[in-house]
Amino acid sequence: MADRGPLIALIAGEASGDILGAGLIRALQQRYPQARFIGVGGPEMMAAGQVSLFPMEKLSVMGITEVLAHLPELLRLRRQLIAHLLAEKPDVVIGIDSPDFNLPIAKRLHARGLKTVHYVSPSVWAWRQGRIKGIKRSIDLMLTLLPFEARFYEEHEVPVTFVGHPLADTIALQTDVAGARAELGLDAKQRLLAVLPGSRGGEVDQLMPVFLKAMDQLERLDPALHFVIPAANAARRDQIQGYLDRLPGLPVTLVDGNSRTVMAAANVVLMASGTATLEGLLLGKPMVVGYRVGKITHAIVSRLLKSEFVSLPNLLCREALVPELIQGDLTVKQVVSAVRHWFDQPDQADKLKARFLAVHEQLRGGASDKAAQAVAALLEA
Repeated sequence: MADRGPLIALIAGEASGDILGAGLIRALQQRYPQARFIGVGGPEMMAAGQVSLFPMEKLSVMGITEVLAHLPELLRLRRQLIAHLLAEKPDVVIGIDSPDFNLPIAKRLHARGLKTVHYVSPSVWAWRQGRIKGIKRSIDLMLTLLPFEARFYEEHEVPVTFVGHPLADTIALQTDVAGARAELGLDAKQRLLAVLPGSRGGEVDQLMPVFLKAMDQLERLDPALHFVIPAANAARRDQIQGYLDRLPGLPVTLVDGNSRTVMAAANVVLMASGTATLEGLLLGKPMVVGYRVGKITHAIVSRLLKSEFVSLPNLLCREALVPELIQGDLTVKQVVSAVRHWFDQPDQADKLKARFLAVHEQLRGGASDKAAQAVAALLEA
């Protein structure tokens, strides 16, 4: 390894993992200029120097029905990848996110004596906590993006390193509200509510009826209020426009993509629960988080869920700082009240922004470099 550099395998299954993997490869190259990188990656990882065994897109399958339809091929690719890595015997194998695909691979390889790392913790701290036993047997090291995840692994005696979140490095500590508004062609002084009803069709159908009625009431209470909604793609734009057509007089700007810019431009954000809430925190935005699923899904998930909070801002701050309106609590009255609170109580909004800035600083500081440092320590142990 000292002469020719380590052989490092990385496995990513989706675009976000490809970006993380590329950053990690570049950081590892700083430490090991002669390192070779194999496994599965997308265009970002391949541009950074990885040789991918097959296109990453073959693993990018979302949803239960889609996974079932592709299951034979996914299992074949997994067998092929395991056989390839056992033959190549890399010095370390790093699975990036995609835990349902990567952790079974890590288990097989770890049992055969290879060093294994998983980068991005599954939500084992929130639900199906029994998975921790299998994870402990499958990996030598967990790399987490968030500090509360690392605490969970430490409590269960799993080797872990908190590396911070790449988004915290990407997003500036001070949000350029005026620049965001100029980019979107919005009034510099207008009161703006960003509304993010989700990126999936099912989410939009669950949330948009309540959000729309709340928007109508909010505009009646404050006729100067303007709404901005980012549509994740063309299908979501058509879907959201269908709802907006029911209230044609509502002052709404519908934007293609650019959800981060939309949030940056806003005074307050009303949004679906999900990873976008982390972006909202990093942008320093007072927010109201809503979510609703089908009754059967909720009955199953609520029994498995072990976390006190569902939104990342509350999880990170370990406190109920932003309203979480989930299932039956997601009513028009509650949404209107929660949104108005942030507009009517600017001192409370300023205190929230200060808390969010402290979290942003904690998550910032070179996630890729910290991850590479932890992997290097494992390689040289």
